[in-house]
Amino acid sequence: MIDLSILIGIIIIVGLVAFIADYKNYEKTYGHEGIGLYFYSGMQYIIGFGFIACSIFTLSNYYFAESKTKTESYEIIDRTWIQGGTKYRRNKKQPVFTINYEGKNKELVFNSNYYEKMELYKSVEFETREGLFGFKILENKKLNE
Repeated sequence: MIDLSILIGIIIIVGLVAFIADYKNYEKTYGHEGIGLYFYSGMQYIIGFGFIACSIFTLSNYYFAESKTKTESYEIIDRTWIQGGTKYRRNKKQPVFTINYEGKNKELVFNSNYYEKMELYKSVEFETREGLFGFKILENKKLNE
């Protein structure tokens, strides 16, 4: 599981590097000057190049991960639910279970089919794989009574 601050850092750093390396070409291409040049080119480089780099990072971590899986089980420390689902199931309630994963509270959302027996579940079991960059990939989550 990749921390959000790492992903945001990748987006901003790659966007700023692209901005510094190429903003003069942006001026020639689009004709912006002054503050508009910096604002529009900065937004394009951060959003465009930053998000492309972030996507490549996360996809590489996932697709080039180890094939060996490790099964882990965690006790459920809190239960709640959220409204929603797909377009035609907005009135369904989806259970959300909180676990303590490596010292941090993580919420796992399950299908609305599990809502009725939500209070019976005591632990969550899932498989993890080690990603290319060392971040874990969560797979096959299962509730245990």
